[in-house]
Amino acid sequence: MTRRVRLVGTLVLTVAAVAYLVWKIDLGKTIDVLRDADLAWFVLAVAIMVLSVPVLAARWGRLLRAHGIAERLPWLTRAYFVSYTAGQVLPTSVGGDAVRIVETSRRHPGRTAVVTGTVLLERGLGGATTVALGAIGFLLSIGHYNVGAYLWIEGLFVFGTIVLGFVFFARSARPLLRRVQPLLVRVRLERPLRLFYEGIHHYRSRPRLLAGVLAVTFVVQAIRVLAIWACARAVGIELGVRVYYVMGPLLFLVMLVPFTINGLAVREAFFVSFLGQLGVSADAAFATGFLFFVVTIALALPGAVILGWEGLRGTRDARPRLERSG
Repeated sequence: MTRRVRLVGTLVLTVAAVAYLVWKIDLGKTIDVLRDADLAWFVLAVAIMVLSVPVLAARWGRLLRAHGIAERLPWLTRAYFVSYTAGQVLPTSVGGDAVRIVETSRRHPGRTAVVTGTVLLERGLGGATTVALGAIGFLLSIGHYNVGAYLWIEGLFVFGTIVLGFVFFARSARPLLRRVQPLLVRVRLERPLRLFYEGIHHYRSRPRLLAGVLAVTFVVQAIRVLAIWACARAVGIELGVRVYYVMGPLLFLVMLVPFTINGLAVREAFFVSFLGQLGVSADAAFATGFLFFVVTIALALPGAVILGWEGLRGTRDARPRLERSG
């Protein structure tokens, strides 16, 4: 796929999502909803997201150590926050992952493939546990919520994850992978998928580590769903927590795909569409999505402060060297 095609596709999706929102919401009412939002619930949503970052950083550190790469938790946490900052201007979380790969590879020359594999493995495990969480939400919500189309989409994700698990873990799937390799090369997916595949197989000999990382990822994803619930409560939506375990995994999966930069408009359209089927007004649903967007901005602020401080310190450190050289 050429850059022009991707650009046009991104533009079309953005325009379509914005048009849908303009059709659905009343801007004045939405502003009133946001003005009356409960700050305490919003702060809770931010705290949930921010406090989960060191846990994710520690998880990544365990995967790196399995390859002989040792990094301290403060730097790993710093790298995560910086990646969230990058994700505000690059395509979704994928752009932030690229920043983590580049920064870590600079600290460990010659280990780019290994670092890339750990980050891709993290992303794969995150997707798998998100789908598992969605499967639980799917089972709990059958007969309780009128979101049939979304439930079946979630069911398809579950089935797809089972298939991918077979492809990446079963040795009998290797002949099939060799057959599709030329096609993957043509669409420029062969290298990242190969790195992911090799990363997975490295951990097959360490099932306890892999199981531990999966468990941590599942718990973090389950807790992060509560940030969506808190944003909804902030604007007065009083749906039970259970429905967000159907909605949250779908939202996380949507945000993994770089439809638009930082999920612009697509995220809010998803909120309006999903919550609208549960009787929530478009204005309140949009306000929830907007607050969740603000939460992601808050999550990116520590990284921005870190980059600003490092840039300032670098300038100060360079000044004495210039004076001595003169």
